[in-house]
Amino acid sequence: MLADQRREMLIALKEVVIPVLRRQGFKGSLNHFRRRNENNIDLITFQFNKWGGSFIVELAVCPKEGTTMIWGEEILPNKVTAHHMNNWYRLGSKSIDQDGIWFDYENAVTKEDYQKWQKGC
Repeated sequence: MLADQRREMLIALKEVVIPVLRRQGFKGSLNHFRRRNENNIDLITFQFNKWGGSFIVELAVCPKEGTTMIWGEEILPNKVTAHHMNNWYRLGSKSIDQDGIWFDYENAVTKEDYQKWQKGC
């Protein structure tokens, strides 16, 4: 059941959210998107709850050259994700320490149910 719900949520994201991200200049695929500009790289990651039924959107900014991890691994600009950065925010939070908005689809049944969460964004 949980796998079916996640599959339906991924379909809704692909139909509703990804086209908007593409129009805004983001590249990538679920779960990681990046948008390069002259000063930095904007990062968006969709983090799904490992127990199912919800996800959160994480946001970060990276130098345009990519980043280097504390242990020396270099992450290229076309591979960097929000999780590579020391500072990332969750959509809806006011600080790094605060949790954001978890989009809940646990009780979704119809296609419309999976798309409802986007109305509040």
